[in-house]
Amino acid sequence: MSDWLTPSRPLSIAHRGASAYAQENTLPAFALAADLGADMWEVDLHLTADNQIIAFHDFSLADGRALRHLTYAEIRAAVRQDEAPLLSQIIELARDRCCGIYADIKAPDAAVPTSELLQSVGMKRAILGAFDPTAVQALRAADCPYPVAVLIPIGIDPFEIATEADILHLCWEKLDRPQDLLDEAFFDRCRNTGQKVVLWHEEDPVRMAKLRNKPVLGICSDRPELVNPIKFRDGLQVVCHRGANKIAPENTLAAAHACFAAGFSHVEIDVHVTADDQLVVLHDPTLDRTTNGTGPVCDRTLAELQLLSAGDWFSQFYAEEKIPMLDEVLELAKSYDGHLYIELKSAPANLVWDRVTAHDMQDRVFFWSFVTQSLHDMRAISSEANLMMRRQDFPSLNEALNCLAPKLIEYTISDDWSEFPKLRQLGIPFMIAYGGDESETLEKIADAKADLVNLDQPFSFAEICRKKGLISD
Repeated sequence: MSDWLTPSRPLSIAHRGASAYAQENTLPAFALAADLGADMWEVDLHLTADNQIIAFHDFSLADGRALRHLTYAEIRAAVRQDEAPLLSQIIELARDRCCGIYADIKAPDAAVPTSELLQSVGMKRAILGAFDPTAVQALRAADCPYPVAVLIPIGIDPFEIATEADILHLCWEKLDRPQDLLDEAFFDRCRNTGQKVVLWHEEDPVRMAKLRNKPVLGICSDRPELVNPIKFRDGLQVVCHRGANKIAPENTLAAAHACFAAGFSHVEIDVHVTADDQLVVLHDPTLDRTTNGTGPVCDRTLAELQLLSAGDWFSQFYAEEKIPMLDEVLELAKSYDGHLYIELKSAPANLVWDRVTAHDMQDRVFFWSFVTQSLHDMRAISSEANLMMRRQDFPSLNEALNCLAPKLIEYTISDDWSEFPKLRQLGIPFMIAYGGDESETLEKIADAKADLVNLDQPFSFAEICRKKGLISD
């Protein structure tokens, strides 16, 4: 059996591409999945009236017309510009990005043409799956050289319905605790039948933490980075500046999800207070740059702010993304066992501390603010609050250490890094902040072995760390 079918960890199979962050079954979604570490792309396939294999989930267009009765040109004229790409285009991109194809064959008549197309271009890593048993039978009859998967819904014995399958693809995502069914007896049966297992698309970080340790071939996910999150060596922690702001709109739940799912430890957020004393996450004092609203944030009530889009400026996919409340980000961080760096903008220290303590996140948050009084207020509220001080704001390191008993010192690339050994001796963590994307600078930061790094390009940094052996496989 091919080595890629016996991986040391589950294959990350991007469900319709990175569909949590881009329009499903599109070339941008598949390309983004590769950026997020996917090994394979799950692609829904249909055959058009003029025998073109296309990626599309539903059997019909929004207007009710069946795909199989339409030509490719007719379908393209009725969908968005990036929808319904040809399988040939997806294969070309997959070969360029070193990813495999996991074909979910919706229409049985697309089964054999899909296998033939993959063979014609020499595609090595491919799995062909379907719900419909006639598609599986057609592949077997055509001597398909690729592993064949049967997609198995809830309530059906996998070992009865999938006797002809190489792979049992369990579609159990709607069960409350599907992981409980994956016991040793289940995998014993798989070993006896010689069948491998692929799991449903999973986006819950708690369930995923259990599933990735099961002896499965792969796991599908709308968030492919969640399957095998990055693990930095030597305790290095990465702070994602305003979240994964190159993947999703800054300071949104989507941007925070992408960071935590990928394995980064911290998300940096900016917090403002509304006209009715609620706390929201947004960088600027005004709404104009990152929402479809205008004017000062503090002049609007929470109800008014929740009517706005916080993502339409970034892409149409995020048109429904809302300005998150601090409570929502705290809850999300806690679900991932993650940490936050909270910058106090207009938000009063007492209101922020109340919400942090309400979520029992005091040990998982550190604070900073351009408003010096906010830091004094936070220290007055709690001697245990984790305050950060920027080295650039003080003439000497001692003065920085003597201001409000900081738990963390931040350095820029132009500060004096020769002070790092002293901080290590004192047991004071230090962080390097860098908002650029120059690889040489990111390499220098990786070599510095800081306790934390605060970056705009965390994924680029992770790739550099991987090459330097600073990431565990």
